[in-house]
Amino acid sequence: MSMSEQGSGGLAVTHALKALGVSHLFTLTGGHIFPIFDGCVQDGIRLIDTRHEQTAVFAAEGWARLTRTLGVAAVTAGPGVTNAMSPMAQGSFNSASMLVLAGRAPSFRWGQGSLQELDHPPFVAPIAQASTVMAIEDVSHEVVAAARRALDPPRGPQFLDFPLDVLFNMAEVGFPELPVETATPIDEVAVDTIAGLLNAAERPIFIAGSNVWLDGAEVALRELAEATQLPVFMNGQGRGCLPADHPLSFSRARSAGMKDADLVIVAGTPLDFRLGFGQGFASGTKIVHLDSHPSLIAQHVGLAASLGAPLKNSLGSLAQAVSGAPGDRKAWIELLEDVETAKLDGVRAELVSDADPIHPMRIYGDLVPLLDRNAIVIGDGGDFVSYAGREVPSFEPGCWLDPGPFGCLGVGPGYAMAARLAHPERQVVVMFGDGALGFSGMELETLVRLKLPVVCIVGNNGIWGLEKHPMRGLYGYDVVADLRPEIRYDKMMEAFGGRGEMIRDPGDLASAFKRALDSGEPYLVNVITDAGVAYPRSANLA
Repeated sequence: MSMSEQGSGGLAVTHALKALGVSHLFTLTGGHIFPIFDGCVQDGIRLIDTRHEQTAVFAAEGWARLTRTLGVAAVTAGPGVTNAMSPMAQGSFNSASMLVLAGRAPSFRWGQGSLQELDHPPFVAPIAQASTVMAIEDVSHEVVAAARRALDPPRGPQFLDFPLDVLFNMAEVGFPELPVETATPIDEVAVDTIAGLLNAAERPIFIAGSNVWLDGAEVALRELAEATQLPVFMNGQGRGCLPADHPLSFSRARSAGMKDADLVIVAGTPLDFRLGFGQGFASGTKIVHLDSHPSLIAQHVGLAASLGAPLKNSLGSLAQAVSGAPGDRKAWIELLEDVETAKLDGVRAELVSDADPIHPMRIYGDLVPLLDRNAIVIGDGGDFVSYAGREVPSFEPGCWLDPGPFGCLGVGPGYAMAARLAHPERQVVVMFGDGALGFSGMELETLVRLKLPVVCIVGNNGIWGLEKHPMRGLYGYDVVADLRPEIRYDKMMEAFGGRGEMIRDPGDLASAFKRALDSGEPYLVNVITDAGVAYPRSANLA
């Protein structure tokens, strides 16, 4: 530890965060964690305060996933921690390198009924590694160790709580030394096996998921794809790891690719419901699973080969191991291109539809041409965001953020805060379903108060579309699936000091989006959409 000084346990926390390179801490105020706030002020760590703890922790998750660095949130004891549970669970599903710090009732009063006295770690343990730091002398070491666990594969949220007395007490504190990172060895036998399968394949595809981005493997992926003429499909934060306009980048032809491929290499994403649980491939298709850590490799699918190691190294080694020129895959690539074109042709009319009420696809038809190549687009909703996932192209990695497989709504403002703070020079656009906005609508005030120019586009159909249409299909009727129609969410934004407008005419969309993007202010475009339109969904829940 470097030269020490007399300071509080809270200062010991922030000295450790500063040593780790943390620049922002997301929080909601609470007396149990005042010493951490004081430490942030002393150490120059910017405090970003929200209206609900869930948003603070979603922001930490978003920061981790967008920047590939540690995202940190601090919450007060008791309800502060329980309010943080959903974001931590989502961070676990998304392999987010996040650290959640919490206050705790004082140790010398434990068991006597202090305010918000709750033993947090047993609550948190199913979704994050959790422990209590009981001595000020241990604070720096425990913070650094937790951060290292969060950052190293398989990654995921870490939780530490600190009794009130540990944070307020004084001791000698300093900036800790950080451990030296060690390289993970690669299983060369597995690499050679996978290279052999790829060399022999006639109709291979590659499916790149979020961990390709989080492992910094986007360059290695491109080198592998180009060296082997390998068609690439991307989901989650894998989107943009190969630009959407690259000749080997595909999206709409995924079903055809999965059905007709003789080799499927899945990297950085689980074989979960989004990929038909690994059972949607043709009989005889060889499946290879690559991910950041052995614990992430699928156990429910028969695999031809697998490799659990950081994907930057795995894909780089694989690109070097493939031999010579690839087999002739021109016909295979042309087949996928034809499917891609046919699928796009099938929706072109919706992208320019003049229907009244507005077809949700028209929103994307008018928005996408206005987006910069490095715009960050965030999805917070159900059907409305499913259209975004299909229609918004990603030309660079780290430009798409949605809840992921845990599917928790209310993420939009927190993710947007993280995006705007991390990348103040880039467009940040949040696509909200009107139902999802209800989870975190008060955070529009946070965007205004912090002067964060975020464009919020609400698909306002007055229903829970992802539930209403399927329930009608199953039962012939629906219940608890309706909201009040045409709610003025734009007026909410205006009440908080931002700008907003409501759009009913599809001809007004493009000009409204341009005003929002050019405004330099938090801006909400409230679009009244057709409640009768349902997203054509094919993914299975079970």
